Amino acid sequence: MKMSKLHVPTLKEDPADAEVISHKLMLRAGMIRKLTAGIYSYLPLGYRSLRKVEQIVREEMDASEAQEVFLPTVQPSELWKESGRWDYYGTELLRFRDRHDRECCLGPTHEEVITDLVRRDVRSYRDLPLNLYQIQTKFRDEIRPRFGLMRGREFTMKDGYSFDATEEGAETTYMIMRDAYERIFRRCSLQFRAVEADSGPIGGSFSHEFMVLANTGEDTVVSCDRCDYAANLEKAEIRPCEPCNESIGTVPEKVSTQSVRTIEEVSQFLGITPSNLIKTLILKTDKGPVAVLIRGDHELNDVKVKNYLAVTEIELADEKLIHEVTGGPLGFSGPVGLTGVTILADHSIRGMQSAVVGANEKDFHLINVSPLSGFKVDGYGDFRSAAAGDPCPRCDGKLLMSRGIEVGHIFKLGTKYSESMNATFLDPDGKETFMIMGCYGIGVSRTVAAAIEQNHDEDGIIFPPPLAPFSVIITTVGAKNEEIDATAENIYQILWKNGYDTLLDDRNERPGVKFKDADLIGIPVRLTIGKKALAEGKVELRSRKTKQTILVEINNVLDAVTDMISNWDA
Repeated sequence: MKMSKLHVPTLKEDPADAEVISHKLMLRAGMIRKLTAGIYSYLPLGYRSLRKVEQIVREEMDASEAQEVFLPTVQPSELWKESGRWDYYGTELLRFRDRHDRECCLGPTHEEVITDLVRRDVRSYRDLPLNLYQIQTKFRDEIRPRFGLMRGREFTMKDGYSFDATEEGAETTYMIMRDAYERIFRRCSLQFRAVEADSGPIGGSFSHEFMVLANTGEDTVVSCDRCDYAANLEKAEIRPCEPCNESIGTVPEKVSTQSVRTIEEVSQFLGITPSNLIKTLILKTDKGPVAVLIRGDHELNDVKVKNYLAVTEIELADEKLIHEVTGGPLGFSGPVGLTGVTILADHSIRGMQSAVVGANEKDFHLINVSPLSGFKVDGYGDFRSAAAGDPCPRCDGKLLMSRGIEVGHIFKLGTKYSESMNATFLDPDGKETFMIMGCYGIGVSRTVAAAIEQNHDEDGIIFPPPLAPFSVIITTVGAKNEEIDATAENIYQILWKNGYDTLLDDRNERPGVKFKDADLIGIPVRLTIGKKALAEGKVELRSRKTKQTILVEINNVLDAVTDMISNWDA
């Protein structure tokens, strides 16, 4: 491709509405343009990178014996009601009625559609296992789309679904897909971690997320400094502490804490540390209010509470509900004397001898409260978020925190959808049995954005070669020169014929402009042809990653380019 013919509307300044690095650089590099909130058009450079990810995904899926299909974007409400997700999925599901007044939605995912497809055709265990995937545009009506392709409403996704006859077969398929995902992200030259994750609205018994590691990531990756344990913050387990076996024998005392209500304020007022306090959090769920106790220096993990209670909705109670449950105002809730509500406590509460709690009365707290005898607990569990330095749940190591961007998620669904949608087959004994399902997703467009979040500098994008829109850019410098132009064209043809996507910058621009655009776009290798080096039979080769520049003989250009790209991750 010749740069003079390519539509690359680069920008010199960061767009005012761009918040994260990938959004800024993709707009500046002329890769995408915003149509409306959370919806973007892909320009030639952006679409080339998108297709590079798609190709890697297809090759690895096909190598894993998954079969590609293409499913409808518009889905009838009947299927979603059959699975029970029409109301549960929430406002992200864009619902509408067609001209016949039938309820429909734009597909954010395709569990219902694929289950319906398979249940119509699969009759026997001999038809299983079956693993189908697609690469398609999805739509999720995010309440606040942001960060460009990182959290848009419309996006490109690979979603796959497996159907097995046995639990053992389903687990085998799951591991095949996990291995395939590992290969995909390695081939993308990305630094990533596979972490244990919560299944969320998709459902299922267990799942893993694939996180691209980046300081700008909005997700927290929890990992061990000794073993290979890794999880996202929602899922990260906390090893239960040793319970305290005795009370300190003191009597609870009510003290005035007028005008102080936060953990920090109460701790400072009483001259104690936050770890000596118990926070009593009143939560509103679809099964009624619940009180959850956690230590003052810990943070509530509402996903863990939601899973423990098996509820679909959970949120912090408002002041009115808090008063109804405790009889006191916000900021002074406590477990002593609390009745008519389920009380859950984090494992860490068991390790406390004495604590400070709210008195369920304005401007008062209770001190010297023993968790052993001072109040009733209906259930103990892991209800807090992990923190750096916590003990690893698998070994004697400590937990570390890093930032990541979720680009893939795999689930072992079990029979969640096959039972609700009656997707059955006849086993070897002729018995009707529910299919066991798995679900496997990759955010294709998000992977491109995550690659930029992980690989950039002050000059622009540093694309890993497998994802770059072009592998090499040939830049001619100096006054118009037939020898330079002929050499550029010759090298251009050689590189293309040997499998390198090559861009020839033949524009009538100053060298500085050409170099800045090459760096902004992030093309891995820049090959510069100028009069001085050419007089010696050489051209200049520069790595976008290391910024190393070398002079190479024209006859050795192909080998030098191959060496620079093949050693990219070295």
